[in-house]
Amino acid sequence: MHASNHANDPRRPDREHRYKPPVANPNNATAEDLTPDYMNILGMIFSMCGLMMRLKWCAWVALYCSCISFANSRVNDETKQIVSSFMLSISAVVMAYLQNPQPMTPPWASY
Repeated sequence: MHASNHANDPRRPDREHRYKPPVANPNNATAEDLTPDYMNILGMIFSMCGLMMRLKWCAWVALYCSCISFANSRVNDETKQIVSSFMLSISAVVMAYLQNPQPMTPPWASY
């Protein structure tokens, strides 16, 4: 019974190709995803603006950018930089609300 099933098998073992991940070419810069790096830099900039200028929306944007950077990071990336950016953005949110505990009013809202 097993032989009859094997005779009607539509798969062709001679046509199977094993997957090989693409080789990273140092001359080809487009193969690397730079989203985590850009989000990390944006998170640092926004968290500094949130800390220095006490802007709550900047602190929240910094936290959002840090989360995106963390989510898109690879296993072999530098974890110290990602964790420090995340902690800086959390401290920006905490400091902004310690200074002024009122709810955030967005900059585009009318007063």
